[in-house]
Amino acid sequence: MRSTNNNNNNSPEDQRKKESTLTSLDSRFNQTLRNVQGLLKGRSIPGKILLTRRSDPLDESSVQERTPEYERSLSYNEAGSSDRLAKAAEEEVQSTSKPNNNTNVIKLKTSTSEIENTSKEVQKSAMGARATDSARVMKFTKALSGTTVILEKLRELAWSGIPDYMRPDVWRLLLGYAPPNSDRKEGILRRKRLEYLDCVSQYYDIPDTERSDDEINMLRQIAVDCPRTVPDVSFFQEPQVQKSLERILYTWAIRHPASGYVQGINDLATPFLVVFLSEYLEGGADNWSISDLSLENISNLEADCYWCLSKLLDGMQDHYTFAQPGIQRLVFKLKELVRRIDEPVSRHMEEQGLEFLQFAFRWFNCLLIREIPFHLVTRLWDTYLAEGDALPDFLVYIFASFLLTWSDKLQKLDFQELVMFLQHLPTQNWTHQELEMVLSRAFMWHSMFNNSPSHLAS
Repeated sequence: MRSTNNNNNNSPEDQRKKESTLTSLDSRFNQTLRNVQGLLKGRSIPGKILLTRRSDPLDESSVQERTPEYERSLSYNEAGSSDRLAKAAEEEVQSTSKPNNNTNVIKLKTSTSEIENTSKEVQKSAMGARATDSARVMKFTKALSGTTVILEKLRELAWSGIPDYMRPDVWRLLLGYAPPNSDRKEGILRRKRLEYLDCVSQYYDIPDTERSDDEINMLRQIAVDCPRTVPDVSFFQEPQVQKSLERILYTWAIRHPASGYVQGINDLATPFLVVFLSEYLEGGADNWSISDLSLENISNLEADCYWCLSKLLDGMQDHYTFAQPGIQRLVFKLKELVRRIDEPVSRHMEEQGLEFLQFAFRWFNCLLIREIPFHLVTRLWDTYLAEGDALPDFLVYIFASFLLTWSDKLQKLDFQELVMFLQHLPTQNWTHQELEMVLSRAFMWHSMFNNSPSHLAS
């Protein structure tokens, strides 16, 4: 009888109500899924770390405990953030579909598959979006807002990319040009900028009759190199920009007589010019004109570039002294690392008679600035500067990852083809995605080999 009564109670009106409820649930589920997909799109998942479901949220503290190298741990933490988004979506679906358990099971399966499909789209999206993710911006804001900035935390955040408008302040801090104590910042920057002006008037703004022959020759070489610097970016072809670059480089060279000016240092000044100019000019570098700035702002810009370049090069002094022994040492380490990671590529290059110095010397000399599109350079340098004193050794891993991007291709080329290919690498269409893959592999290999030096012993 109960069964009969139940069947009788399923009137057309009840059926319509149930259908309406299911339709509403479907609508709410789809809206939730769209919201999550919108949040996930553009998120930067490093390397081959896939976005997958977790049964419980990732404990960030446990990740930090397992990963003592704070500088390079953030990439993995970021993947956990996406996992939590996926789980939050499922919980919301569960809360909206409690009236019908069978429907709930079906919808959870659908949610899982669709979110996992979304993760594949995430990997294909532009990977520079991490630096502008709202959660990351909040972390940077919090890190910079205190009276004293904790540099270890700032390095951890900066390793995976810095929001564009925060980059000037963060770079100054990472390089030790600006002090961590915000109360002292303004006074120190003012003093350092005045000191730069004094150096320019003392060393640059003088007639050639007061220079030695070596100084005249060095100034001429700098004047020749400046117009060749980043030729693909029209901004660097402005005479006033080249004059600023000339002042910075000559002043640095005079104050660092152990190395003097070495070709390639002109490239290293360009990221600083672009980043610090972004504080004064809007839009992209292709639309900038330094003539729009006041003389005071140009002077401050040059001073910031000079001091940050000095701080960077202080950590790699033997890269630019006579015979550049620091670079030669790192090229040898690169050769050994590639031999351990990808022996077929290493053996093929050796059989063809190709020496690593023939292509990697320029990489270390210019820090890849000439090898990748210029719009990716500042993102790469976020990681460089976050490494701090460990940068020279980590460059070996970045460059090994960069080279082995074309592992299969390299094994098919003869000597002449190898030389031509490595001098004109096909990176002109690279996006943040390719760069993040290079950095992720470098991180992985550094974790594997850096604490096991015997693996790299000849």
